[in-house]
Formats: sequence, C-alpha cells, structure tokens
Amino acid sequence: MVSSGSDQRGGAVAQTRRPVIGLTTYLEQAAQGVWNVRAAFLPEVYFDAVTASGGIAVLLPPQPAPEDAAPAVLDGLDGLILTGGVDVQPELYGAPRHPLTDPARADRDAWEMALFAGAEERRMPVLAICRGMQVVNVARGGTLHQHLPDVLGTEKYRLGGGLFATNSTEVEAGSRLADLVGAGRQEVHSYHHQGVDRLGDGLAVTARTDDGLVYAVEGMGDGYLLGVQWHPEQNLDDRRLFAGLVREAADYRARSRTAPSNQEVSA
Repeated sequence: MVSSGSDQRGGAVAQTRRPVIGLTTYLEQAAQGVWNVRAAFLPEVYFDAVTASGGIAVLLPPQPAPEDAAPAVLDGLDGLILTGGVDVQPELYGAPRHPLTDPARADRDAWEMALFAGAEERRMPVLAICRGMQVVNVARGGTLHQHLPDVLGTEKYRLGGGLFATNSTEVEAGSRLADLVGAGRQEVHSYHHQGVDRLGDGLAVTARTDDGLVYAVEGMGDGYLLGVQWHPEQNLDDRRLFAGLVREAADYRARSRTAPSNQEVSA
C-alpha cells in the first residue's frame, strides 16, 4: 500500500499524493434509467483493485486523434493499465481475419497503441491484462493466434456465458511476476480465445500453460512492463499484480516529479 504524507521543500509543505493509474475502457452501448447511449465502460473490479492497492484510478475511454490526446493524458498519470476486452484487429499484424475474430474496434486499438507508445517513451510502468497483453505483443511487432481451439484443440480458456475458467500456469523463477505471486504453478482466471503466436521484440516469456501457451510476458529493458493473459482483477490473491504496479508508479512519480525552484525573481 502507498501511504500519504508530506515532505519539506523550499520552505513549503508539499503533500505526497497517491499515484494516479490510468485504465483503458470500452466504448459500449449502455442502459441507465431512461437512457440507452454509448458510454465509457469498465467493470468495477478493475478500479477496485487499483484503489485497494493504494492508487487513484482514472478511466481512459478512446479519444479522437489518439496521437495528440495520448501525450496530454499520460502527463497526468503515474502508471498505465491496458485492460481486457474484444480482439485486437488482425490487420495490425498483417493476418487475414479469422471467421471467429471479433469485429474490428479500430478506435480502441489506435488509442491503446498510442498510450502504450507514450508510456514506453516515458518509461512509465505498464500492467497489461488479457487483451492488453495482446496489444503489447502486437505493438512490439508480434502476432496472435486468432482462435486457440484451432491451435490447441481446447475451449478451456473461454467457457462462454461470462463464466471465467480456472486454468494453471507455471511462473518462471527470478521473474518480476514471481516476485509478486511466487514461482511455480499458479491457478488463474481466464476468458479469451486468442493468444500470443510470434513473440514481440524485447519481450520475455515468464509464464506458460501446460500446453505451451504464453501466459505472461515482461519487458527486457529497464522500464516496468508486465503482461498477463489471465484476469488478475477476478482473484483477490492476484491483486498483488495491481499492488506491484502501484508501487512502481509511486517510484515513477518520485523520479519524474520536478522540484520547485527556491530562487526568487527580484524586480
């Protein structure tokens, strides 16, 4: 948990605030009262996991002109979570569309690509969940299996009907992920029918399932990048991933914050 306090700088007391974490959202049709309109939407468990870990959650719906909007948004954040959702459009990695791939959501793809590129440039900590990990892999030049039952012969990763499947993954010792949840076998909650095929540049695999599916990746550079194919927001134990991001975001804020000048301008 990140606690608040104060520090003395230049004779003034500056309050230490909790790190601000941005979470990407859907734009979906939503009903509320007499209204049925397009709205930003994200399940509450995501931002609950952030706030329970000591962060401040800010929702980030897709924006027009994402290349212009992303830098302005990132300037106000200390960490970024790329959340779960519909399939990444295969046109982004040069593959023909599978019949069971979701309809393209170009607005969300462009927005998350722009946010991720800006976060990478700033070395801002990133946690990528399910679809988010796939976005990261594609952004780094990798590709996806569009329908895992064609490749692995099983539907065990997506049961359908909004019911999360429980699957096992093996976490590699010595990884950032192992530091958070422990090395070895982990039981996790899954809901996806796509997965990593060719691994993107600069990524290391740090967890796999028993049938060889990539289930976690980490950046090989000096920034903090962790992606998991499962849904940690659905499991109280897995909320350690959110706590890890919030700690990194607090460190990022401390590094990037500019101390005010003590010099007075004389007339």
